[in-house]
Amino acid sequence: MKAVRFHEYGDPSVLRYEDVEQPAPGAGQALIRVAATSFNGVDGNIRAGFMQGPIPVTLPHTPGIDVSGTVAALGEGVESFQVGDRVVGFLPMADDGAAAEYVVAPAEILAPAPTSVPLVDAAALPSVGLTAWQALFDHAKLAAGQRVLINGAGGAVGGYAVQLAKNAGAYVIATAGPHSSDRAKAAGADEIIDHTTTAVTSATASVDVALNLAPIEPAQLGALLDLVRAGGVLVNTTVWMPAPSDEQRGVRGIDLFVRSDAAQLAHLVTLVDSGQLRVDVAQRVPLGELPAVHAQAAAGALHGKAVIVAPTA
Repeated sequence: MKAVRFHEYGDPSVLRYEDVEQPAPGAGQALIRVAATSFNGVDGNIRAGFMQGPIPVTLPHTPGIDVSGTVAALGEGVESFQVGDRVVGFLPMADDGAAAEYVVAPAEILAPAPTSVPLVDAAALPSVGLTAWQALFDHAKLAAGQRVLINGAGGAVGGYAVQLAKNAGAYVIATAGPHSSDRAKAAGADEIIDHTTTAVTSATASVDVALNLAPIEPAQLGALLDLVRAGGVLVNTTVWMPAPSDEQRGVRGIDLFVRSDAAQLAHLVTLVDSGQLRVDVAQRVPLGELPAVHAQAAAGALHGKAVIVAPTA
């Protein structure tokens, strides 16, 4: 089969589109004929060698932590799916990913794919949708009537976070740049702050929840903490910078490490199919052109979610 792999850590030029042996499912696994994967920022960090501690991959490594596709074969003991089922999943980060024609996945992390969007576009949902859900509800315990600030709302996680927070009855304040403010508005934000022209701390009143999705400086993260009301929560997704807390005011700082959760993913799929959650895809790129997407991201020129489409038979 065809796959994109890197045999050494480095810049996007280390990615190779090559022939590799098709994997076979082991016990508890499913073999998936890949429709698509997607690009996530962590893919670039793994490729560059920045994540060797928390995500120890074996070289050569196939990236792609999201998958949408069709079950092609089942390993021993898998009864939850049948061959031919359309599925989505957030794959184990240290295993070979879905930038390939086939990938094996633990059956327990898979969920039925949404039926209301093309199967290739469904690859844009798993990891970023789960990140948004877990940040808002597992960690922040967001409730109707609360005010939430989403810093970095123009990105893929931010788009889902805005929609989910609005669905939960929250008042949503979004920060976004000129390239992405329209996406944040379309997702349903009540207020939008252009972070390139306005200091967030001077543009909004206090909030119950602050969700940071942006690669900001520690001082800026501390300033977000000051916006959170007593008893509130600051959730941070930038793993290299711990979230601060304010014990005197009872404001908790939480570092989010997203986890695969098939039940939560199935719920997100239900929201998609009921029209309550929109899947946004900015571009669809053939698998062989994945290195160009990594290069776009490295140059800061990747706006919106890119799905990487596997070759069709």
